[in-house]
Amino acid sequence: MNGSIVNDNIAAPRILMCPPDHFGIEYEINAWMDKNKQADRPLAINQWRDLREKLEQAGASIELIDPVQGLPDMVFTANAGLVFYDEVILSRFKPEQRRGEEPLNQAWFEANGFRVRTLPDDTFFEGAGDALFCGDTLVAGYRQRSDARGQQLLGDLLGCHVIPLELVDPHYYHLDTCFCPIEPGVAMYFPGAFDEYGLKVLRANVKTLIEIDADEATHFAANAVVVGKTIVTNSGCEKMHAKLAAAGYTPVGTPLSEFVKAGGSAKCLTLRLDGEEAASWKGSIENRFAG
Repeated sequence: MNGSIVNDNIAAPRILMCPPDHFGIEYEINAWMDKNKQADRPLAINQWRDLREKLEQAGASIELIDPVQGLPDMVFTANAGLVFYDEVILSRFKPEQRRGEEPLNQAWFEANGFRVRTLPDDTFFEGAGDALFCGDTLVAGYRQRSDARGQQLLGDLLGCHVIPLELVDPHYYHLDTCFCPIEPGVAMYFPGAFDEYGLKVLRANVKTLIEIDADEATHFAANAVVVGKTIVTNSGCEKMHAKLAAAGYTPVGTPLSEFVKAGGSAKCLTLRLDGEEAASWKGSIENRFAG
């Protein structure tokens, strides 16, 4: 990893975003999308800017990848890949409409000092949308967009313990729409997105689970960005905010209605480049590159 990435990590949390210049609902690849219910692009641009401002106020440094005409979902940078120290496992998108993002994401990562790794061509994997560290464990969603085999291969590539969880509701098609690690051993989740086995595994492996109710799950309460003790979500998640505040966190709401129309919210619009707050390896990143 080049020196600038390590130094930036020390200075501030690093988050990758993509301006929504070409954002819109041009196809339907999840249960939220409806081409007859178009996003208001000027409003989406203002909402994206407000999200960026709130993340910067929380202490994050925002880096940008250029948007491209014809790739409206490129704005959802969480799906670009999974970051692990100076490596990134590049996504292999299931919907063909998003595959044009792959070489652009690869070029950005390589230009910014990351070592890019890929899964086999016959697997699907959609990055931090479906793979999130909680402590030493990588919690991985499958069925809707990523496949179980690809998630298991992640463990081999990264040398970490992987828990594959089947996502049973098409409205919660990515793990980050229904599960959000906050710090090692602490996460919020929407139980209705998982089967009984998945719930049992989650409860056995995550010490503290903060439950999201069904109404606020549809406002993407779980699709949150964690920066230190600040947790940024879509607006309309007051009950979850009360639970987070009671647990010692600082919840912040910001309207993201136009992105919800496409099946995304705060977390979908961001990719943490220096390790999520809940990743146990984040605290040792400096030691890894000290030599």
